Amino acid sequence: MEDVARVAGVSHQTVSRVLNNHPNVSSKTRERVEQAITDLGYRRNVAARSLVTRRSQTIGVLGSELAQYGPSHTLLGVQQAARDAGYFVSVAGLREVTPETIKDAIAHFMDQGVDGIVVTVPHPGTFDVLRAITTQVPLVAVGSVGDENLSGATVDQRQGARLAVQHLLDLGHTQIGHLSGPADWIDAAARIDGWRDALAEAGLEPATLIEGDWSAECGYREGLKIAGERSVTALFVANDQMALGVLRAFNETGVQVPTDISVVGFDDQPESAYFIPPLTTVAQDFEELGQRCIDLLLEYLDKGTSHAPATVTPRLVVRSTTAQAGPTQASTRQAGQA
Repeated sequence: MEDVARVAGVSHQTVSRVLNNHPNVSSKTRERVEQAITDLGYRRNVAARSLVTRRSQTIGVLGSELAQYGPSHTLLGVQQAARDAGYFVSVAGLREVTPETIKDAIAHFMDQGVDGIVVTVPHPGTFDVLRAITTQVPLVAVGSVGDENLSGATVDQRQGARLAVQHLLDLGHTQIGHLSGPADWIDAAARIDGWRDALAEAGLEPATLIEGDWSAECGYREGLKIAGERSVTALFVANDQMALGVLRAFNETGVQVPTDISVVGFDDQPESAYFIPPLTTVAQDFEELGQRCIDLLLEYLDKGTSHAPATVTPRLVVRSTTAQAGPTQASTRQAGQA
């Protein structure tokens, strides 16, 4: 820093202000300092800085199921928000989710001296493990809501499912099935609850409920069965990957979408707009979710306060896989509500 100050013709304190984005530096002075930094190839000594500030400028992120769209994009959202806030990210991905692997990963982060930890492990038992762990840094769990002992941020999965089902109800469908995610996933359970809620409010009994595994292969396999049974006029699928498999199965068996069966997915993957037909789905804002996680950590670091859960609202994206129900289904719905 002394070399930078000498080349730029400023004080050591001015260089420090520029490095820390202090507002009380003129634009011309800032430019001179930044040019000197570039010319000299200056890099901060992170270890020395952490001794002074007692912060490592690093956040630990613990994740699992990262091959799946939701968890991987949640991780990306957290990483981007952390970097925008000036933090490095240390990532630990779990191959197997057990109390021991979670505890070991948290202990590893603590050994690294991270300033905070974000956990994106989408299984209910994770929260029980985290509540039992004592850390000296703030910890945020994605999916945790209404828990006084565990700060969390989440996309409102239940509301997202309600949006999907209400869209189908508004189109006159009364037999609305659900191809869910695995029962041991927090998001899958919440989407099942949202599906049931919307049907109950419409005075309808839940139709077909099938547990899936998030994969397109599963969607294809179950789609063939649904095509053969034809017991529903609409299908809410818990993610877009399974919906892709369903659409292929329907195409191969001559079931026309949306003429014969309407389909709604969940996630709004970039490819969903290019499915045949383009998929109606529920979009999650993973960038906002990541920002909420980091905001919670930074607020704690600055104020030392606990936080209420941060909830991100999903939105329905209507494309070409949903349409008005036929006269028979519409009349049945009206009779059921009478």
